[in-house]
Amino acid sequence: MKRKYDKAFENVIRLQVMSILMANERFDFNGFKEMMEVSDGNLSTHLRTLEKLEYIAVEKSFVGRKPQTNYWATTKGRLAFQEHLNYLENLIKEHKS
Repeated sequence: MKRKYDKAFENVIRLQVMSILMANERFDFNGFKEMMEVSDGNLSTHLRTLEKLEYIAVEKSFVGRKPQTNYWATTKGRLAFQEHLNYLENLIKEHKS
């Protein structure tokens, strides 16, 4: 099976988001922002990109009176990310001296 390089993961923020979501069932917006040290606008843009690709899903709710936005990786997103990692792993193996 040919491994697939995915341009969606060229950006370090999207790569980090998917890495976090692969290791966690769900993750909230403020958690991403704190962990990755990025601005609201920058993070929102990259989350929207992944959402449009259907790699992540979003749920907005309230905890008490505070809004909370949670994200999780979809099956499509998990498969795409794993294919991307497999591609990179094979690339490294092929070019090892």
